[in-house]
Amino acid sequence: MNETFIHLNETHSTNSYLRELIMREKEQPEGTVVITDYQTAGRGQKGNSWESERGKNLTFSILLHPNHIPPGKQFILSQLISIAIVGVLKEYDRHFTIKWPNDIYWKEKKIAGMLIEVDLTGSSLSNAIIGIGININQRHFKSDAPNPVSLTQITGKEHNLSELLEKILDSIVDEYNKYTPDNEEEIRQKYMALLFRNKGIYPYSYGKEIFNASIEGIEPNGQLILKKENGSIHTFAFKEISFVI
Repeated sequence: MNETFIHLNETHSTNSYLRELIMREKEQPEGTVVITDYQTAGRGQKGNSWESERGKNLTFSILLHPNHIPPGKQFILSQLISIAIVGVLKEYDRHFTIKWPNDIYWKEKKIAGMLIEVDLTGSSLSNAIIGIGININQRHFKSDAPNPVSLTQITGKEHNLSELLEKILDSIVDEYNKYTPDNEEEIRQKYMALLFRNKGIYPYSYGKEIFNASIEGIEPNGQLILKKENGSIHTFAFKEISFVI
């Protein structure tokens, strides 16, 4: 995969920019990367906003053509990208985990998130636009997001954004290229080993209900499997349940 870079001083959203580029010019090569110094309308899962100070963090999108991944297993993309990002961040501190489905946490705080948008052509995934935001050099957060943290806050020093981007993209391409249907179980196990609160009983919020449960696994479609204290097993879709932190 040869990466093609589009650098923008400012844009509403790198995902939206890449989407508009595909709609306007149809074909874009796999590995196209759109990176910006500042997003005016960065988005997360289910429309959540993403705060990022101008020029301080990594906000970018990468285009993949994952037609070798069955549509019913598109959550593998989320697993692969999350594993790749954590693999790089763990070079700086060992306390990085993946908070289901694809937020990246340091201890109890969020350092990164992603938004994956896929296109289906027939029975295959033709495009996947993967938007990623990682807090790197930002020292102060103004929004009401409850628990942001940056790499600078963790390590006490600033980091070269270009070098970090190169490391992360190399890691993403490496994990992505290693995927075959034969190693899906290996990917699942690696993801589970990196999962936030993967051991022990913790509180969760479901509607107005708060209950304690342990993580038992992940369905192929990405649903979270929890075991309540009474022994009952339940599965939950994205945004159907919240971690109580």
